[in-house]
Amino acid sequence: MSSSPVSVLLDGRSFLEAPRWHDGRLWVSDQYLGEVLAVDPRTGDAEVMARLDGHPAGLGWLPDGRLLVVSMIDRRLLRQEPDGGLVLHADLSGYCGGSLNELVVDARGRAYAGNFGFDVMSGEATKPTVLVRIDPDGTTSVAAKDLTFPNGTVIIPLAAPGSAAAPAGLSGVVATLVVAETFDSRLTAFDVTGDGTLLRPRLWADLSSGAGRVAGLPADDRPAATDGICVDAEGAIWVADAYHNRVLRVREGGEVVDEVSTGVEGTYACALGGADGRTLFICTARSFLDSERAATREARLLTSRVDVPAA
Repeated sequence: MSSSPVSVLLDGRSFLEAPRWHDGRLWVSDQYLGEVLAVDPRTGDAEVMARLDGHPAGLGWLPDGRLLVVSMIDRRLLRQEPDGGLVLHADLSGYCGGSLNELVVDARGRAYAGNFGFDVMSGEATKPTVLVRIDPDGTTSVAAKDLTFPNGTVIIPLAAPGSAAAPAGLSGVVATLVVAETFDSRLTAFDVTGDGTLLRPRLWADLSSGAGRVAGLPADDRPAATDGICVDAEGAIWVADAYHNRVLRVREGGEVVDEVSTGVEGTYACALGGADGRTLFICTARSFLDSERAATREARLLTSRVDVPAA
């Protein structure tokens, strides 16, 4: 398959993160402008849905429709009440070795949040960290340990295509959680039980070499920086590769079957959505360093049409 063309839906932003298709629009965080936006997929018009000072990142929704948003710098998870105000849902500062980052929320309102684990902006050496579980009442606990920069995360129901069956003798498994470990160039999977426990960590895809060998495109053996991710109806995962200005479609086991290039712009997150689920939304910027991005307005939201719709 050849690289699909991209179009610009939104530009002039600071640094866009955590895109989510929700209620007919693409929701996304603008980190340095402190805004959560809802973007019309036809016109690119953006409505500000929430404002916060701590750099918004991961987004999700409770079963009753209330928004959860990561406040990166103060390492808190905030909840938007019906009046639009933001309140503390959980203080995660005790778990984080760096900024709080991405988030996924399951159908019962349990959230799983990753963090940098170290001060990436100052060039500190990588350190392992944890994935934190936040229950609907705000109770927090460690869901998984020894992850290297846990970033984009998806949950695949057990009955969904691409989700492996529970191993013999292990009952109560309802889903697979997959998390991108950015600086280890891999996707790591866990079984999810009915009570939200994560079990059996294992490699879902190794993208440390050979990534990008798609028919019709030049081979690229460089490690991929596995950043934001999303899952499609066949159980394949689209991965934003922050090192190489591209988004890769990857099957379990590590086979790369498609690629979308963004040219000179780095890719940091992606989501599937649109009326038919076949629009791939891609967050791009010229770099990720806050010293370079905070004062700029070069970040863009791109779109590309794909064959397989959202899960």
